[in-house]
Amino acid sequence: MYPEFFRNRINLQEYVDAEALLRALEEPSPVSIRTNTAKWNRKPSGSESVAWCKSGYYLDYRPSFTSDPLFHAGCYYPQEASSMFIEEVFRQFAESRDYIRVLDLCGAPGGKSTHLSELIGSKGLLVANEVIISRAAVLSENITKWGRGNTIVTCSDPSCFGKLEGYFDLIVVDAPCSGEGMFRDPQAVKQWSPENALHCSERQKRILKDVLPALKEDGILIYSTCTFNPDENEKNVKWLADRFQMECREVDISEFKNITKIDYQGITGYGFHPGKITGEGLFFSVLIKTGRQEQKAMKAVKNPFKRLTKDELSGAADWSHFPEENLVRSNNGIVSVAGNTSDFIILSRNLRIIKGGTKICSVKNNVHIPSHELAISTGLKSSSFGYTALDYDQAIAYLRRDNFTITGAPAGWQIVTYKGVNLGFINNIGKRINNYYPVDWRIRMKISATAQEEIIWWK
Repeated sequence: MYPEFFRNRINLQEYVDAEALLRALEEPSPVSIRTNTAKWNRKPSGSESVAWCKSGYYLDYRPSFTSDPLFHAGCYYPQEASSMFIEEVFRQFAESRDYIRVLDLCGAPGGKSTHLSELIGSKGLLVANEVIISRAAVLSENITKWGRGNTIVTCSDPSCFGKLEGYFDLIVVDAPCSGEGMFRDPQAVKQWSPENALHCSERQKRILKDVLPALKEDGILIYSTCTFNPDENEKNVKWLADRFQMECREVDISEFKNITKIDYQGITGYGFHPGKITGEGLFFSVLIKTGRQEQKAMKAVKNPFKRLTKDELSGAADWSHFPEENLVRSNNGIVSVAGNTSDFIILSRNLRIIKGGTKICSVKNNVHIPSHELAISTGLKSSSFGYTALDYDQAIAYLRRDNFTITGAPAGWQIVTYKGVNLGFINNIGKRINNYYPVDWRIRMKISATAQEEIIWWK
């Protein structure tokens, strides 16, 4: 089932139990999710906790996430368990920093980015990047649903970040790789070849070289892949440490006995190997920048934002909890920028920004129309609007943008909810209900008659 070249190589890797690994790769992939504690701090029934992530859970079956309104509301994210270890690394190396600028360079579809967004909270700024525009749109959607308001989404080549010298405290590079850790998926096996693995190794070096100037002195780099290939893993870390004044740091894994420590010519990495851990294959290493890196002085630029009027500031304050200094007028709307306005201005000079923060409203002919982003944001002032609870069928109709009725719904703008969680806005104009769920996000697949019984049941 697996390429002979791959089988022969893992048999020679001293830290890999090839027999146990191949046996585990024949088994179904574990199913895991991470909950959004700001919206939904409940444990799924029949689940087990992920040891290294406080909000991570293994499920005992794979539900249809698309059929669950709570998924669309950003209450949880289906994420591979091994990748959740970034929480433990963040806790050990970055949690104590006051205001932290974080870059997730290869962010799509959003697992690590939404996780980092939660970890930094209000103490910093996350830049979540994806170089492919279609994937950047998916990343932006997932960041919006998560609702934290501290993330700027960009669509830029890694070389663009090199211009931001000494800007970031933490850079996460979950590099494109040959995908051996995902070999439970036949497509991953089909796409693998020694030539592609070599190509990935060289591309990873370019990515690291291009982005490294953006890391400040004493800044942290987390490098990871989903492969077991030494050329893409420890050998690339060795290459990086030798050429760019980077030093590996050991991670305390004493509470997690089944993670494999990898020592290679003075550098340290860590392997998550199916057969030893419950999850997919993963490699990561943590490095600190020891070479001197001064943050490049940025030329003063004119603030591109129009000043908000007193009425606009008052209206935004009525609808949200965002700080006044973060509120700007942008593209015929009012936005709360992530981080602060100076961060946004600096980043916008060098990067292609897809999402700059949380859009509060659009302004048309002096009429303020609340944004869907506001409805599902943790920055919403809960007393701002009325609420209408939907049952399961109504919630699915809303998320499909189908026509539906709500008996006794008050007139005007309302936030519709499901199980107490916000789904988005409607506007009841009497004769009909206008649905303001984003068209591009609507559910397109057919929902089965038994879907409600098959989705996650929560304690």
